[in-house]
Amino acid sequence: MKLLRNQFDRAEHLFMKGGRLEKLYPLYEMFDTMAFTPGHVTRSGSHVRDGLDLKRMMFTVVVALQPVVIWAMYNAGYQAASAISQGATPLDRWQTWVYTDLLGLAFDPSNVLTCFIYGALFFVPIVAVVNASGGLMEVLFAVSRKHEVNEGFLVTGALIPLIIPPAIPLWMVALGTMFGVVFAKEVFGGTGMNFLNPALTARAFLFFAYPAAMSGDAPWIAADFQGVDSFSGATILAQAAAGPVDYGNMDAWWASFIGLEPGSLGETSALLCLVGAAVLLYTRIGSWRTMAGVTIGTAAIVFLFNAIGSDTNPMFAMPFHWHIVAGGWMFGMVFMATDPVSSAYTNTGRWWYGIGIGVMVALVRVVNPAYPEGMMLAILFMNMFAPLIDHFVIRQNVKRRKVRYAD
Repeated sequence: MKLLRNQFDRAEHLFMKGGRLEKLYPLYEMFDTMAFTPGHVTRSGSHVRDGLDLKRMMFTVVVALQPVVIWAMYNAGYQAASAISQGATPLDRWQTWVYTDLLGLAFDPSNVLTCFIYGALFFVPIVAVVNASGGLMEVLFAVSRKHEVNEGFLVTGALIPLIIPPAIPLWMVALGTMFGVVFAKEVFGGTGMNFLNPALTARAFLFFAYPAAMSGDAPWIAADFQGVDSFSGATILAQAAAGPVDYGNMDAWWASFIGLEPGSLGETSALLCLVGAAVLLYTRIGSWRTMAGVTIGTAAIVFLFNAIGSDTNPMFAMPFHWHIVAGGWMFGMVFMATDPVSSAYTNTGRWWYGIGIGVMVALVRVVNPAYPEGMMLAILFMNMFAPLIDHFVIRQNVKRRKVRYAD
């Protein structure tokens, strides 16, 4: 890091006032503050300044997401190749033409490289569309408000591609992204002013506007396996909601923990989400209180449902250790619930906010058989209550101080 710091210092004079690259100073400042703590000193007017620049915070989250991103490309290709090897047919799309005709590659689930390439052909265009459409909205609102384009979309642009199916049409991706950016953030004033998570709002819009592309077995695998009896394509949660599942099959649990299952592009691997959690906790970007609260809330309700049991709802029997590896539970807990803008701000509030998410996700998954996944709705629901939770926590703190002052 010292070598990198020296390079930044040597180049700084070129970008400062009077330097040959003065006009490119915002570009220099962006990369400098991504890598190092800002060294600016306040010279006028007192105000609160943190040692952590917003760009560096956002960039750290993006770095924590990289293992999940790499896995998303591999698993999307692996799931498609597995389905095709069992009788499914490749989707009639340009990705298949590039993969088979232009590159001359075959669908082989045992070949890591070809699985990665085929998955990348679906994942990379989604990333490009998300950032182009979302970035366009950011620029339009920045110009209309006459302020700088901020870095708030950096994380949103990284999260949205990971929480949608691989085979979703790109025009839906663009529409959902613009909806999330505009109606969950920009209408409230932009980065730092929103109370809803823009990425989850984009997914919620797509889920309710285009349910055929966001639910069911087919959307999760980039292959056409309809009519192939030997291959179901159902996710773990879909199987659990449909009927009894062998929860004692630890080989299946480990496959789900590693991420070798159908699902949204970046939500399948609980293991790599935990790697991202370690990065967020080490850098103190993510709140351990929120993560612990989600775990406690989910465990409490799941153990209760396990004890009650049900003859008509098979989701009552799903144990806690399966809930945390199924669907988007781990991804939501690590990367969505800990969003510093839309989550509770006080430490006590983070506990209750996390517990609320844990309770809600278990309730939605188990009680609502039509929607076995529940992390998205649980987090969006608690986003709305986060300011209220902080309000009551602060009021209690004020009351305790008054009591101490009176004594």
